[in-house]
Parts: sequence; structure tokens; C-alpha cells
Amino acid sequence: MALSVFSLKGKLALVTGGGTGIGAGISKAFIEAGARVVITGRREDVLKSAVKELGEGAHYRVNDITDKKGIPDLVNDIETNIGPIDILVNNAGIHHKGMAQDTTDEDFERILQTNVMSVFALTRECAKYMLERKKGSVIMIGSMAGLFGIDKVVAYGTSKTALTGLVNALVTEYSTSNVRVNAIAPGWIESNMFLNAINNDEKRKQQITNRIAMDGFGKTSDIGNAAVFLSSEAARYITGVVLPVDGGATVNF
Repeated sequence: MALSVFSLKGKLALVTGGGTGIGAGISKAFIEAGARVVITGRREDVLKSAVKELGEGAHYRVNDITDKKGIPDLVNDIETNIGPIDILVNNAGIHHKGMAQDTTDEDFERILQTNVMSVFALTRECAKYMLERKKGSVIMIGSMAGLFGIDKVVAYGTSKTALTGLVNALVTEYSTSNVRVNAIAPGWIESNMFLNAINNDEKRKQQITNRIAMDGFGKTSDIGNAAVFLSSEAARYITGVVLPVDGGATVNF
């Protein structure tokens, strides 16, 4: 099999939250696979720095994904001024740590608005163009918390579980137009946010380390490589999957 089936040359990807962490890892992998990338986020200085590092083929748009009314303008701007969106990666999301009994309705709704409602709104808008062109790849970034129960993240875990239902429903409607919808469920991936969180909680750090079957935490490039595969022609017959990239954490005892 020719390695060209893994190439993303000529493709344009939109990666929300693409300036840092997992989003940056995905964007870098896409660029290396030959794609052009548009990254979005709320902080222009972060986006500018990321685009400079990504190099030629990288663009950015300042955008707050929770501003659902602005989503059609964002997508139209990219389609008109940069190019047709072939790949959408719904990476942007927020976290809330707290026991269920300490999580307010406002906390819960804020997580769902960002991690589910905004994801659906952006996917629906990008799909308008993809369905018309009869091609496209949509990737949701899920979580281990969407595959098994984890304490202190009730709102976040629920939001990531909901993405699996969203994937399933969209597959039934988009597949006949050759628009594929998949999810990646990252395990514990090295990032500043994650490392800062666990370094302040030795008990949780040990709990996480014991859960992972392989040695050590994952890297953002591990998620990026999985996203490249799912977006490429090598995965042309794959839709509706939730792919754990977790070092075996899902199945380890």
C-alpha cells in the first residue's frame, strides 16, 4: 500500500482551540501531512505564536466557540477567503473539576454549552458545505471521561459521553454524502494544563499512573497522528468510531 493514502496534501483543516495543547499537536501533524490549517481560539497572541511555529500553510481566526451566532460568519469567512473546509476537528473545550454535589446547574450548563452545543453548531455549519461537496471528515475530541466513570468531573464526563451520541446520530445522516464523523478519546496526554493539575494532587497522579497500561503519559503528537489517519484516504471506510488513544487505560485493571 502506498503511503500516499495517508497524505493530506491539498486539504484544508479547521482546528478549534488549535493554538495550544492537543489542538496544537493536531495542527502540527496536519501541516506535516501536507494540509493547510486554520486554528481558532480566543487569544490572538497565542494564535499568532502558534501560526508562526506551524509555518507556511497555517492561518488563524480569533473566535469564541461559545458565540454560536458568529459561527456562520466564521465558516463563511474561511470558505471564501482561505478555501473549502475538508476537515473539521472539534477540539476546543473546557473542564470543570468538582464533586457532583458541589457542581451547580450553572457549572453544568456552562460545560455542556461549550463542549456539546457549540460543537454541534459548528459541525452543522461546516457540514452545509461538506454535504454539498459530498466529501468531508469531522473529528470530535472526546475523553476517557466519556468512556468510563471518573470522579470529580461529572459535567465534563457527561459532555464527552454526549459526543459519542452526536457522532452516532450524524453518521446516520451524513454518510450517504461521504462525510465521515469519528471521535478520538485521548487518554492522559502531556500538556501544561494536565501536568499542573496532577502535580498538585499526588493521590490522583498515582491513580492515573496505575490505570495506564503502557509506560508514561501520551504526547500531543499521538493524538495528532490519529487525527491524520482518520482524516486521510487510508480511513475512507471508517466512520462512527470512537478511537481511544490512551496507552491501554480503557481496558487496564
